[in-house]
Amino acid sequence: MKTKFELEYTLNTSPAILYSRLSTPEGLSEWFADNVNLMKGKFTFFWEGTRQQARVIKKKANKFIRFHWMDDEEEDAFFEFRIHTDELTGDVALLITDFSEDDEKADAIDLWDTQISELKRAIGL
Repeated sequence: MKTKFELEYTLNTSPAILYSRLSTPEGLSEWFADNVNLMKGKFTFFWEGTRQQARVIKKKANKFIRFHWMDDEEEDAFFEFRIHTDELTGDVALLITDFSEDDEKADAIDLWDTQISELKRAIGL
């Protein structure tokens, strides 16, 4: 059984620029996977000879996008990118929600940390 976890990263960029990196094949190819295709509403992610498909189950422009891995048997498991802008400071935070097995959580967090470093590089931060 997978359990939900959430991560938060502060990024010095606009919500529109960030959202384009989270919701388009071109943007996701810059940091999340080696290549990403979108066909008939299905995103296909490629990493060093492996591939996974996901579908968008919910989204709101410049706010959030939620994906579900099509090969995940747990229907309520998803991964989500949510953009939060602090009203007082204007700081932009990326909130990531994901699910993992308890014994794989540390590895999943390390992977997200690495991926977010790639995202920051892609944005120019």
